Amino acid sequence: MSVVHLATKPHVVHGWFERITSMNRRRFLAALGATSALAGCLGNNQSADGADSTDTPGTAGGSNATRTSSFDLPVPKDELRRGAPKDAIPAITAPVFSDDWSGFDEVNVTLEDSFEVVGVELDGIARAYPLAILNWHEIANDAFDDRPVVVTYCPLCGSAVVADRLVAGEPTNFGVSGYLWMSDLVMYDVRTESLWSQVLATAIRGERTGDTLSLIPSTISTWGEWKASHPDTEVLVPPPVSDTIRGRQSRSYDVNPYSSYRQSGRVGIGFNDEVDERMHPKTSVIGITAGGVARAYPLDAVKNAGVVNDTVGELPVVVASSTDGTLVAYVRRIDGSVAEFERDGSALVAAGSRWDLLTGRALDGSHEGATLTRANDRSPMFWFAWADFNPDTEIYGR
Repeated sequence: MSVVHLATKPHVVHGWFERITSMNRRRFLAALGATSALAGCLGNNQSADGADSTDTPGTAGGSNATRTSSFDLPVPKDELRRGAPKDAIPAITAPVFSDDWSGFDEVNVTLEDSFEVVGVELDGIARAYPLAILNWHEIANDAFDDRPVVVTYCPLCGSAVVADRLVAGEPTNFGVSGYLWMSDLVMYDVRTESLWSQVLATAIRGERTGDTLSLIPSTISTWGEWKASHPDTEVLVPPPVSDTIRGRQSRSYDVNPYSSYRQSGRVGIGFNDEVDERMHPKTSVIGITAGGVARAYPLDAVKNAGVVNDTVGELPVVVASSTDGTLVAYVRRIDGSVAEFERDGSALVAAGSRWDLLTGRALDGSHEGATLTRANDRSPMFWFAWADFNPDTEIYGR
């Protein structure tokens, strides 16, 4: 039987997080790092198929990659589209973790190496959140030791966003509002009932309008690749073992309700007036923004290149993908100097060290143990979603 624990400590965390507010709540300048329902669309068991930086200890290079995008806030209510009733997609509120899914009588699905997961490594703890679960629940309220964290996934946009779940400096749970904005999941916080854009990680309506959650980097990978790079990882166990905002509910976790949607050219559930047609809307891209420049790196282009050494604005970056199609982006600055990366099988090579592709950690050489800084703080996402939130984006290779 696997060792299991609950990550549900409701501690108040002070000191390490400052709430970011806009001086003018009518206008929000959203500081985006880089990247990354039917979000808010599916109820019980429905299917979408018809419907100069400072180096820090242990870090190879710092990053000042930011982007400012303007959005008028609060978002007018008529721009929100109702996809499902509130909490019809029940967010996970009491997650249970183990080393796999075996040994649980309530779980009738085998966790396969090919399953995609949202991977998070924080404070020395590695956890995987399978999309087989997040497709049905979209939000997992968690805690890494005493640090409250929310893990979110929008199946419509293919975007994972992980953040500290603090509202006005206090921990709170997040739920699925059932609304969509720009075809993206709209969350609500239990404490104030404000509405939050998942991709922006920003409150767009309600008491906390203009507040922004502090982001935590995440990766979308396969379970096999993630556990190979993180041998001590834990993995989220599906409900009813994990509890939800509506109690111990369960779904058909062996069924992907978005399988046809991901392959089609359809965008959202019909609320997108304009779609950037430079690429297929469901092309997987990893986006980076810096110095007023936004650039998307399509999976196929990165795969064909093997490794991409590039500069976005004035930020030197390296972009690569794994055999399973995991896209990663790092700042290619090591000990204050810009490095040129090469590929050695599944590893990146630069400055006399081999670097793990998934973690950015130096495996050997003079930099062994150091970690590259992420160039993106949102996961890869579908092209249409990246372009919606970054309308002036460039495309690598074009």
